[in-house]
Amino acid sequence: MLVLLPPSEGKAASGRGAPLKPESLALPGLAGAREAVLTELVDLCAGDEDKARDVLGLSEGLRGEVAKNADLRTAGARPAGEIYTGVLYDALGLATLDTAAKRRAARSLLVFSGLWGAVRVTDRIPSYRCSMGVKLPGLGALAGHWRAPMAEVLPEAAGNGLVLDLRSAAYAAAWKPKGEVAGRTATVRVLHAPTRKVVSHFNKATKGRIVRSLLTEGAAPKDPAELVEALRDLGYEVEAEAPAGAGKPWALDVLVDEVH
Repeated sequence: MLVLLPPSEGKAASGRGAPLKPESLALPGLAGAREAVLTELVDLCAGDEDKARDVLGLSEGLRGEVAKNADLRTAGARPAGEIYTGVLYDALGLATLDTAAKRRAARSLLVFSGLWGAVRVTDRIPSYRCSMGVKLPGLGALAGHWRAPMAEVLPEAAGNGLVLDLRSAAYAAAWKPKGEVAGRTATVRVLHAPTRKVVSHFNKATKGRIVRSLLTEGAAPKDPAELVEALRDLGYEVEAEAPAGAGKPWALDVLVDEVH
C-alpha cells in the first residue's frame, strides 16, 4: 500500500542536525527536478525579500520564512515526519506509533511537496516554505514542473498494490494516477454526516486518524474494495461505489459526526 499525503503549510523548526543531503532522499529519479526548484528558491529568497514574499504568497508576518528558505542548503535537517505538523499530522501521531507501525509508515507514506516533489517520512529535510501553488519566475507553476518527472517515478513507487490518495487538489495536480494504477487508487472525501459537507478540520483530522488506524492495526488492503472493508472493520462509516469504467480511481466518502 502506498499512501499519498499533502504536506503541512506550517512546519517545525529544522533544529541543529546535519544539513540536507539531496542525494539521500527517496525517489532519486526526482533529483534533477528537486535541484532546479531548490536552486531557484534559494536564489529568489537570498535576493529581493519583497519579491520573494510576493512570489511565495507570504504576508508581512511571515517575512522570516524568506530568510529560512535562503539558508536551505546549510540549515539543519530532520526526518520529514518531524518537520510536517498541523491537524492531519497531529492526528496521525507518527512519533507515538509502536515500532512495527513506524516501519509500516516508513514503507508506505509519501508526502508531496512543492519543493521536494515527494519524500518519505524518514527522509531528512530542512524546514521550508514553498507550496505547490507557487509559480517561480524561472520554472513557472510547480505543479506543472513536477508533472513529467512524477509520471516517470511514481508508477514504480506505487508497485502492484493499493494507492490511497489523501492529497489536496493542489498536490494531486502534480501527479494523477493513470491506467491500471488509477484502477487500484482510492481517493477519500470526509463528510460531516449531519450536513454532508466537507469541513476542513474534519477532513484533515479524520484522514490522519484513518492512516494511523491502518498502520496501527497492520491492515494491508490490496485494492480499493478491500480498503472499504478494512475501514468498516476499523469502525469508519464508508460509502463507496466502484468506478463505471476501467482505469479510473475509486471515490470513497467517510462520514463523521465529530472528531475526537
